[in-house]
Amino acid sequence: MTDTARRLSPEILFEKARIDDSQPTVLAPNAGSRRHRLAKSAVLKILERIHRDALVLTEGSETTVLGPGGGLEAEITVYDDRAWWHLATEGSIGLGRGYIEKWWDSPDPELVVQIAARNMDAFDEVRNKMAAVTNPVSDRVRKVAPRPNRERNREDIGAHYDLGNEFFELFLDETMTYSCAFFETEDMSLADASIAKYDRLLNKLGVTPAMTITEIGTGWGAMALRAAEAFGADVLSTTISEEQFDEANKRRDAAVAAQRIRDGQVTLLKEDWRDIARVGRRRSDRLVSVEMIEAVDWRDYPAFFQALEANITPDGMIGLQAICVPDRRYERTKNTDDFIARFVFPGGFLPSVGTIAKVVSQHTRLQLVDVDDFGWHYAETLRRWRDNLDSQVDEIKALGLDERFIRLWRFYLSYCEAAFIERHCTVNQIVLVGPDWRPGFPSVVTP
Repeated sequence: MTDTARRLSPEILFEKARIDDSQPTVLAPNAGSRRHRLAKSAVLKILERIHRDALVLTEGSETTVLGPGGGLEAEITVYDDRAWWHLATEGSIGLGRGYIEKWWDSPDPELVVQIAARNMDAFDEVRNKMAAVTNPVSDRVRKVAPRPNRERNREDIGAHYDLGNEFFELFLDETMTYSCAFFETEDMSLADASIAKYDRLLNKLGVTPAMTITEIGTGWGAMALRAAEAFGADVLSTTISEEQFDEANKRRDAAVAAQRIRDGQVTLLKEDWRDIARVGRRRSDRLVSVEMIEAVDWRDYPAFFQALEANITPDGMIGLQAICVPDRRYERTKNTDDFIARFVFPGGFLPSVGTIAKVVSQHTRLQLVDVDDFGWHYAETLRRWRDNLDSQVDEIKALGLDERFIRLWRFYLSYCEAAFIERHCTVNQIVLVGPDWRPGFPSVVTP
């Protein structure tokens, strides 16, 4: 067994059983049980609400077409009636669980999720109204409950990012960027689009060679190295992922050896965001954080933005890249689990732009001066990651990772792609400024 396989926790792969693709898939022995028939009936009543598109549903010898057609069309084959029960009782968690376990299958799982998202608007509004009633109680309970601490955060981050660099190398581009790229042209390579994303954010912050930058969330070092090599800045970057820290150090050292950056120009730390603003450590001119806020609990938002403020000069600027939910859905998502939180990013949570603006105005002296929404680019990024994953199945299995793991990741990427296409979530570059910042003529660095 490889190191990557050893690092997989049972909390991520929720059962030990493996799928044996050499055996024909048949309906489970419990097929036709009363509770599963009731669950199927309940789910089909919901699916009857499909007012556009079509789901072509096959179970055994029966095929049913749900929806009027004329738009998207997805094929679903149900192999095990547990799929109905878990979908009825767990929602998106059950949908993902069924795909991972191959209780149902589809050649285009992203279309299945997309059709669901496009046709459940009325149901979504009902859930929002229910959350408005129940959330005040849930919020009070959660506010007095123990919050994620440094150790819990490390465990949550490690559960995903410490799966092994070998695995991520198989589907990410050569910059090892695991965040939304920005495609200046549709035929742009994934690596070039990743670099374009970094340049876009650094230019918004007016980064010049005379500046210092603090980065919260190193990833595998791509942003830090780009800011140093192309923009000439001195960078201090921190992560709590062991695997990312080790790889980022290797990439930094290689860049120094190749004389692309100066020795000491990029400093990498293994510190929590709560600890980065130490007494005696100088404040930076700029701070960047790319898709790291998603790992911060909503109860910690005031402390998080206060920590960002403490790391910049009073006239400094902060550039965040954040995955956000629409404001109207934020209160509901605060206290509910979904497929991503259960199986992929334990402890993960998405903010909304309105929530960020509210927290910043109430708890800091920072001001929000720019919001850039480019969700289509994430759908394209995820599609390319999924294509890369599917082209590397044999290599993934050679790492000791089984078919269930591959199905988990295929559904995760498909699920997210559909969410961005239908704007159930967005990705935003957000610029915050300190109280002494004043606008000047914008300068654009051409790397």
